[in-house]
Amino acid sequence: MPTSEAPALVWFRDDLRVADNPALTRAAASGRPVVALYVLDEVSSGIRAPGGARRWWLHHSLTALAADLARLGIALVLRRGAAGAIVPALATALGAGLVTWNRRYRAAEIEVDRAVKAELAAKGHAPESFQAHLLHEPWSVRSKVDEPFRVFTPFWRSACAGAEPRAPLPAPAPVRGLQAAPASDRLEDWALTPTRPDWSGGIAAAWTPGEAGAAARLRTFLDDEFAGYAERRDRPDLPSTSRLSPHLAFGEISPFQIRQAACHAVESGRSAASRRDLDKFLAELGWREFSYHLLGQFPDMERRNIQPRFDAFPWQPDPVLLAAWQRGRTGIPMVDAGMRQLWQTGWMHNRVRMICGSFLVKHLLQDWRAGEAWFHDTLVDADAASNPASWQWVAGSGADAAPYFRVFNPVLQGEKFDPDGAYVRRFVPELAGLPSAYLHAPWTAPAALLAAAGIRLGSTYPRPVVDVAAGRDRALAAFDQLKSSQTAA
Repeated sequence: MPTSEAPALVWFRDDLRVADNPALTRAAASGRPVVALYVLDEVSSGIRAPGGARRWWLHHSLTALAADLARLGIALVLRRGAAGAIVPALATALGAGLVTWNRRYRAAEIEVDRAVKAELAAKGHAPESFQAHLLHEPWSVRSKVDEPFRVFTPFWRSACAGAEPRAPLPAPAPVRGLQAAPASDRLEDWALTPTRPDWSGGIAAAWTPGEAGAAARLRTFLDDEFAGYAERRDRPDLPSTSRLSPHLAFGEISPFQIRQAACHAVESGRSAASRRDLDKFLAELGWREFSYHLLGQFPDMERRNIQPRFDAFPWQPDPVLLAAWQRGRTGIPMVDAGMRQLWQTGWMHNRVRMICGSFLVKHLLQDWRAGEAWFHDTLVDADAASNPASWQWVAGSGADAAPYFRVFNPVLQGEKFDPDGAYVRRFVPELAGLPSAYLHAPWTAPAALLAAAGIRLGSTYPRPVVDVAAGRDRALAAFDQLKSSQTAA
């Protein structure tokens, strides 16, 4: 094949979109025929396989991406196995003159990418990588003494004071594909979607995976839900958050696109959102950025405490308590509502994630890693950085963590953030007939009210697996035990 006709290979990973995709833009601009590749790598050393909810999303996102690429004249090739072997082999088989991808940031992924880049370069395939997943790459925001940040506020202040993030790129115009596309796996053969049983009905009803679904979700948020975000974002009973997190996790939309659209909506007056709403919303993007900043410093933070002193924490593993939490059967309505929302929809409101996380690690004294693993399996937006960073924040073991002695009271949290009980009634319908005054603590309701609502504690709805006040005291005692052991040492 003449050099000018040597194709460009675009390796897709967590960037399943055609707009604002620098790797795709570069390949299209090269004038070469373009081939797209996605590798389902669950075997390379250190690679963390996606959980069940993410596998469902991946199936539908790849389906949407294949259609979007086809409209550009590009075939999507699917391969399963070790990316370190598959990518160079396909590049060689194609005689690729250019191989592009957008960077990712887990240590195991970086190692794979480095090895692939070295092999491709040695064989003359011209590898190029780009920034697309983050506004600020983890190594690019440093303190005045040239050290990485470990506290969010100064990190985000420094990031905002730096160079303005680039403008998002448009989708490329249709390009030339190969006359005969390379052999591809059949997506159906990957068996990413559940069948026996098929538990995905609630997830399918709640989400539209793909780039078009991401764009529609952003439009709805900016037009209908952005105004009042600063005050309403902690209310799970209201449509008060963007719900863009799974689209971001799969790269169906970029942070550059979200940032520009949100800023334009406020500055142009298209949205009634205030500048305070915008700042709060951008700060949530900032927490995502900060999580990757931490991941660069603590590459194994999904399994190791960022603060080593928590290695000696006296967890009390209990499979019965863990299962009650996982199933939304703790007898604490706000916790149960959150865990059932997670199981039904693959997602949970951020405030409720904190409540459920705090309850698991503090009231129940279960290791935060058990919660992180459950979220990794059940969240459609399970993210390599945000999920473990958030769990360590709740547990008190993280870099910029809530102190361990900050214990969320799930009853008071429910009364404050679900004041009319709409959230609990939606996901814990067996409590729907209870007056709001007792909804978040049904064990305090008079027997006559419980009977009138058709509630039999311990039968139709469980009694609390732990007394809220006693659980808090036990958590603080465990922390005191940790401190005493370390003082003695």
